[in-house]
Amino acid sequence: MEQVAWVRVFSHGNAMLASHVRNVLAAAGMPCELRNMTLGGATGELPPLECEPQVWVAAHNQQRAEALIQSALDPAQGVPDWVCAGCGEHLDGAFDTCWNCARPRPAGALGDCGPGAAS
Repeated sequence: MEQVAWVRVFSHGNAMLASHVRNVLAAAGMPCELRNMTLGGATGELPPLECEPQVWVAAHNQQRAEALIQSALDPAQGVPDWVCAGCGEHLDGAFDTCWNCARPRPAGALGDCGPGAAS
């Protein structure tokens, strides 16, 4: 059986962020591993950067993984903010339902819509 080489594609001191990145890759169907989730206590005895939680993928998935990670963590590439047509609440583009009145974002709306939106 052939050994698959693994490469580190993400490392961060925040274990929740590393877990989020792992979930993004797993949701895209990419096998990945979380490593060093409990090494924080060894910082000082071991090099700090080697103790951070890390996400690893097979080497042949590295480019796709890095693109997915950049897309997930770069808010500039997200959907623009919008205004709810039901109640006029201003919402972050990450939300597709108004938190105030539970009205969904209109289909195809990519930015402000509804009463009070800039023309």
